[in-house]
Amino acid sequence: MFAVETKGISIALACRTFGVSERCYRYERRLRDENAVIADWLLRLTTTNRTWGFGLCFLYLRNIKGFGWNHKRVYRIYRELELNLRIRSRKRLKRTKPDKLAVPNKPNQVWSMDFMSDQLEDGRRLRTLNIIDDFNREGLAIEVDFSLPALRVVRALKQVIEWRGKPVVIRVDNGPENISETLLSWARTQGIQIRHIQPGKPAQNAYIERYNRTVRQEWLDQTCFENIEQAQVEATNWLWTYNNERPNMAIGGITPATKLKMAA
Repeated sequence: MFAVETKGISIALACRTFGVSERCYRYERRLRDENAVIADWLLRLTTTNRTWGFGLCFLYLRNIKGFGWNHKRVYRIYRELELNLRIRSRKRLKRTKPDKLAVPNKPNQVWSMDFMSDQLEDGRRLRTLNIIDDFNREGLAIEVDFSLPALRVVRALKQVIEWRGKPVVIRVDNGPENISETLLSWARTQGIQIRHIQPGKPAQNAYIERYNRTVRQEWLDQTCFENIEQAQVEATNWLWTYNNERPNMAIGGITPATKLKMAA
């Protein structure tokens, strides 16, 4: 109370003056045991997944772990732990939203594919080939190597098709591997349509672009690779976590694996 802290008067006199009971003045809220459990979960999640905000943490606790805690209660504890101050988002310019992509209504209707690049500790450049199913945003493969020519792309697609089945359409940009006759002729023999977006319009392939951002923020930017073998192993491990444990807000806060089971 201001009078007690600044004027030096007794608590009893201040409470009588302002009509407040001493019990009310001395009350200190104590966290219940369950609140301590929530706090422990939040600290562990944000320590392990440094890019996760409140939304992903809450969805993980509710949809993956099955806790029934109210989101307001979890958010209050999240703020008391000052976890909301970890990441300051950049200010973004408001731009006209592009037309929404059609969402497939079952698996293997449309896959999206794109390349990314990074480097090892010694400075050597590496590339990744990312393939997802647009239906449930499932990461089907992350191929990692120093070079990924069209023949390697075809080999990666064959490996995915062996366990997942054949897609109707694969959406890609206009990179040299994607317009090569090697890929196009293989797709024709398989009855798969290669759909190229317009040059300079990555928003037309927005699902894989959003996935690439997650790959960059939650895996590539968090790890220093000593060699290409380490990058390949960690790509497999991260992809399993992404598909089976990470809630995806774009599909209702569940995991890609869960949505695939629901569609079966």
